[in-house]
Amino acid sequence: MVWKKKHKLSESYVGGALVDSRNSKRRKEQDERKESTGNSSPQLDAADIYYEEDGLQRIHPYYHKYATHAKGRWVGRSIFAVFSQEFRDRSADYYEAAIQQGLIELNGAKVEPTTIVRNGDLVTHYIHRHEPPVGTAPIRVVADNGAAGLLAIDKPPGVPVHPSGRYNYNSVIRILEIKHGLRDLFPINRLDRLTSGLMLIARNAQTARAMETDFRAHRIQKEYVCRVRGRFPAGLVVCDQPIRVVAHKLSLNCIDPAMGKPSATEFQCLAVSPDEATSIVYCRPKTGRTHQIRVHLQFLGHPIANDPLYCNEHVWGREMGKGGCLPPPSAQQQQQLPVEEEEKGEGEGEDAQAPAVAAALEENDDDDDEEEKPSPAAPDGAASSSAQSKPKKMVGKRDTDPANQPWLPLVQRMEEWKTRQELVDHVGQSVDTDTPRLCTKCATPMYPDPTPDELSIWLHAWRYSGPGWTFQSSLPDWASEASGLIDSVKYVNNNTTAAAIKKDDACSSSPHSQNAE
Repeated sequence: MVWKKKHKLSESYVGGALVDSRNSKRRKEQDERKESTGNSSPQLDAADIYYEEDGLQRIHPYYHKYATHAKGRWVGRSIFAVFSQEFRDRSADYYEAAIQQGLIELNGAKVEPTTIVRNGDLVTHYIHRHEPPVGTAPIRVVADNGAAGLLAIDKPPGVPVHPSGRYNYNSVIRILEIKHGLRDLFPINRLDRLTSGLMLIARNAQTARAMETDFRAHRIQKEYVCRVRGRFPAGLVVCDQPIRVVAHKLSLNCIDPAMGKPSATEFQCLAVSPDEATSIVYCRPKTGRTHQIRVHLQFLGHPIANDPLYCNEHVWGREMGKGGCLPPPSAQQQQQLPVEEEEKGEGEGEDAQAPAVAAALEENDDDDDEEEKPSPAAPDGAASSSAQSKPKKMVGKRDTDPANQPWLPLVQRMEEWKTRQELVDHVGQSVDTDTPRLCTKCATPMYPDPTPDELSIWLHAWRYSGPGWTFQSSLPDWASEASGLIDSVKYVNNNTTAAAIKKDDACSSSPHSQNAE
């Protein structure tokens, strides 16, 4: 059998300029080293990629190659028509200039705007990427047990785990590869971009499978610490409210007694600030739902104090989702709510691939755009009827159901809030200015630097324990008041949560679902 050479569909060229890197002398030497050593991905030099400035770790803008084979609907159309009509995140003027500059190719060759796309063509686009900066705090290796194939690290806040969205080199996996020389990693527990703390990473597939088995059997104990709003009650507090996803693209989750997945978290208050505005709380998630700790704390009326998603009065209103209640829709939203439609048959309505597409669009983990920005609370509606002023319970309907009207105003509020923050980021000043700063190479709007508040939330993965092992990270500065108290808290396998755990054991603990924060 003769194997055809495969095209590399995603590749980055570091240095800020393309300079025909495929034919450059340096590129040729790299390819020759690959062939001689058999190594298809040589070690990258961190000095060529990372630099620090103004307290942030930055990446020089670089070209990134995206390639795909022509879709059926592209065949017979000009290359300019395909890009300008199918990919509308950039202007037609940009695509015309990109074609002229050779940044858009067919089968590795330069094209004209009128070149027709044929069946089987390889379409390539070299995009000038601008990665957001992250903090300069290093990724600390807590333990590296080569014999056991297990790596434990202390992840700083603001750094995503995997390359996704606008992040590539500024991600945990790429930093460990480039700065620490660690490759072929299998993350066991995933932390959101804004969350800090302990991460477990398998060094081989065998260890990853063994850890998966331990998670499924609930043999691994997870302990977190957070800082919440208000005075948290003393003693053991258990929240076992079921959780489900409301909007995949927004990474928004909620309490749903009817259709949520069984979830359980135990909390204990460690310290209360002198003004009782915040409390430091010890958290023991017994299941691993996405945003579980954050959603359960919101339900209890004590959301994480700087959480841009679940402690956002502009979105949730004054009650802030306490007790699973939604704010009433505004008068304008009442008029915009869709009319109840007839039930559609299987395969109609929502695209069957919508969840996968939405997941691909997420940057995050979550959430690239979850940044804390002060926003005024939504004004009270003019109507005074008790039906409109009373908060609505979070009902149990699927987020893909068009008749899920009680959730639509909340999702709309979140979309509007995120859009506003994105606009502020693009412009770099305020939503009223029309003079955004643009890249001189690709005319991409330049994002301003994030503030320290936008790089973290007060949630930290403190300790993980399993059969014969325990790994512990250092407490962050915002939890320093609890440094003398947290060690005295013992992890207790409380029976009050056992039923909730066993009810849905099969889907609670795969390595890629351990995102309890």
